[in-house]
Amino acid sequence: MCRHVAYLGPQEPLGRILAEPPHSLYRQSWAPRRQRHGTVNADGFGVGWYADGDPEPARYRRAGPIWADRSLADLARVVRSGAVLAAVRDATLAGADAEAAAAPFAADRWLFSHNGAVTGWPGSLAPLVAGLPAADVLSLEARNDSALVWALVLARLRGGDEEGQALADTVLEVAAAAPGSRLNLLLTDGESITATAWGDTLWYLSEPGRRTVVASEPYDDDPRWREVPDRTLLVASRTDVLLTPLKEPGEALSPAPGSAGTGSPSFPKESRT
Repeated sequence: MCRHVAYLGPQEPLGRILAEPPHSLYRQSWAPRRQRHGTVNADGFGVGWYADGDPEPARYRRAGPIWADRSLADLARVVRSGAVLAAVRDATLAGADAEAAAAPFAADRWLFSHNGAVTGWPGSLAPLVAGLPAADVLSLEARNDSALVWALVLARLRGGDEEGQALADTVLEVAAAAPGSRLNLLLTDGESITATAWGDTLWYLSEPGRRTVVASEPYDDDPRWREVPDRTLLVASRTDVLLTPLKEPGEALSPAPGSAGTGSPSFPKESRT
C-alpha cells in the first residue's frame, strides 16, 4: 500500500528525485519492485518541499495517478529543493476524500506519509481518539487511517517529543490497538528524516555530507542502498543514519550490545552509518 521517498541534500529539481531515476517513485506508481501489498499506486500522489528561508513546506497533491497529471512535469522541471518528501497512494478505502487523503500531510514545519494500513479501521483506533485535542480531530484533512495516525504523531510533536520518539510511540500505540497493522511512517522537518519500518519495505542511501535518501524501495541500482530491518526506527540527517530496534507492544526494551551514540534515551542504538 503506497510508496514514498524523502530526500535531503543539494538542491535538485524535483524531477531528478521523483521521475528521472530508472525505478523512480513515478515508475513505482505502476511497477514497484518490492511492494508487498498491492500492485498499483494510482489513488493519488503528492510531493512536499522546502524553499530557502521558509520553514513551512509547500505541497502539490492530486487525487488521480501521478502519470496522468500533465502539470507535474513542468513543476518538477523548474522547482528545486534540498529537502523533499513525496508519495504515491494505493488507498485502503478507494475514493475516500480525494486529494485530501494523499500524502504528504503537513502541519507547522513537518511533512508526513504513511505506507501501510490500520487493521480494523476505523473502530480499532476509536479508543485513541479520546486522547487527542478536539481541535486536532476536527481539523483532520481526511477521514482515513493515515490522517488519524498523523494526528497522533502531531499531538506528540506539538507536546515536545522529538521526531523519533513521536513516531516510535505512535507505532507502538497503534500496533497495540490494532494488531497486524502495517505502519511504515515517514517524517521530515526539512533538516532530518525520521521513519519506521513496520510491516513493509524501507531502504536508505547515505552519502555523508552530501545526500541522504529514505524510500520504500531503491529508485536505482546503486549498490550503496541498504535495507532497514523490520521493526526499526530510522533517524537520519545529511551526515548520518541511526537505526534503533522497535519492540512489539508489551515487550521490554533492553540496551543493544555495544550501543553508542546520541538520540532519544528511550531507545537502544543499534547502528550508525
